[in-house]
Amino acid sequence: MKVTNSSLRLAVLLFSGLSAGAQSATPTLPPTGFPGLDHYRASRIAVYTDDYGQLARYRDANAALKPPAPNEKRVIFFGDSITDLWKLEDSFPGKGYINRGIGGQTTSQMLVRFRQDVIDLLPHAVVILAGTNDIAGNTGPISNEDIEKNFASMAELAHAHNIRVIYSSILPVHNYTAQAQDFFAQRPRGRILAVNQWLKDYCSTSKFIYLDYFPALIDDKGLLRKDLADDGLHPNKAGFAIMAPLAEKAIETSLQQ
Repeated sequence: MKVTNSSLRLAVLLFSGLSAGAQSATPTLPPTGFPGLDHYRASRIAVYTDDYGQLARYRDANAALKPPAPNEKRVIFFGDSITDLWKLEDSFPGKGYINRGIGGQTTSQMLVRFRQDVIDLLPHAVVILAGTNDIAGNTGPISNEDIEKNFASMAELAHAHNIRVIYSSILPVHNYTAQAQDFFAQRPRGRILAVNQWLKDYCSTSKFIYLDYFPALIDDKGLLRKDLADDGLHPNKAGFAIMAPLAEKAIETSLQQ
């Protein structure tokens, strides 16, 4: 059977759904039950379809970054908005730690950019803080098992390139403010604790460092202390002040190994 140009064009149109009637359709995502999350996901359609891992975010900065000096032990903080918002230069003055956080990202997105934003920068160690947005469903529903597989894939990639792995616990959340209600409801405490337990066990078995922020940040109810995050999720200055020495201790342990 001979394939003509016109039949090929028709097949492409049918495959892509770009027929005359479909061209005007607006892409939609299934509702999550949380209007705020639905609005956020709808606002990210272009990201999900055009640059899922958001490689463009740090591409230029990475290109401008010089290779580590002979005696330099480069450290990268890799994660979502909690890392993105962390002013590392204030918490770790003079250390030169590199921030590669992107707000809203899940482990599936981070895995896409792990080579560009971690491996290619030749660090000695990487501090990974992720998972809260997976549980919330930012890029769609995902099981704990698949979150854990993403964690394992990043660690295995790092290990293959002689990069020391420091896995941070997923942070607790609270529901003490109006801002916090949805964030809290989207992140069941049981799932956070379950993934954290897996991370702790995985790090123990694999000889990675587990950076457990949880005990230092919770109140007597087991929730994130109200004074450490206005929206129940993202640490404020006081929250980062508690986290910084814990991270520094983990990094020092890694550098000594």
